[in-house]
Amino acid sequence: MEPSALCIAFGLTIFAGLSTGIGSAIAFFAKSTNTRFLSVALGFSAGVMIYVSMIEIFAKARDSLVANFGTVLGSWLTVASFFGGIFLIAVIDWLVPSFENPHEMHMLEEMCHDTEPGPNNDKLLRMGMFSALAIAIHNFPEGLATFAAALKDPAIGISIAVAIAIHNIPEGIAVSVPVFYATGNRKKAFVYSFLSGLSEPVGAAIGYLIFFSFMNDTLFGVLFGMVAGIMVFISLDELLPAAREYGEHHYSIYGLIVGMGVMAVSLLLFL
Repeated sequence: MEPSALCIAFGLTIFAGLSTGIGSAIAFFAKSTNTRFLSVALGFSAGVMIYVSMIEIFAKARDSLVANFGTVLGSWLTVASFFGGIFLIAVIDWLVPSFENPHEMHMLEEMCHDTEPGPNNDKLLRMGMFSALAIAIHNFPEGLATFAAALKDPAIGISIAVAIAIHNIPEGIAVSVPVFYATGNRKKAFVYSFLSGLSEPVGAAIGYLIFFSFMNDTLFGVLFGMVAGIMVFISLDELLPAAREYGEHHYSIYGLIVGMGVMAVSLLLFL
């Protein structure tokens, strides 16, 4: 495995994970939530993930498994891997209580309502800390998915990294705002938000140590099938519902269609 390919894959994973810092910066400088922008951005991210998962990643997983096990068994294994990925991320999501779940979106106006920054609000501090922990748990498999995709095909890896980076921005807001209003410390709020994204490259590193030292076509097919399932679940369970919570349903769908279109064109350009 070429060192340059590893560097690119890890670099994309780090970029995707640490984009929570962008959300933190937005939380400090924005006076209100731009619901239209967030709806379009989250919809765009979902469109990219769904299209690349169902059209490209799932197909690569099936091709790999069919080549090793034949059409029938290979197809069954691909589908099992796909739903196995969905099951994995669903269990992770279920284990995180909804109150602390950063995918339960909030607006800046809501989180800051009737609250002055200061060191006495334990409830807000608890929300921020648990949000950071929840993001770390959710981002772990996302990091593995981004890394695996980038290692196999940098073009797909870039698309997934950008989509995950977009969806990490509201998560950065979910961590930094309550921590800031509980402590009055911008630096501490930014650091917690920034560090919560580190689990993404950590997930990539652990995945590399566990899987990629003995990677073969069968393991690759199963892993890619699971990646497709993880991406689809994130899109349907987190991104699109979050976009609707911001009250801009039609804009989220427009963003989804544009995301699919951009992903389709980008894949065609690499033929």
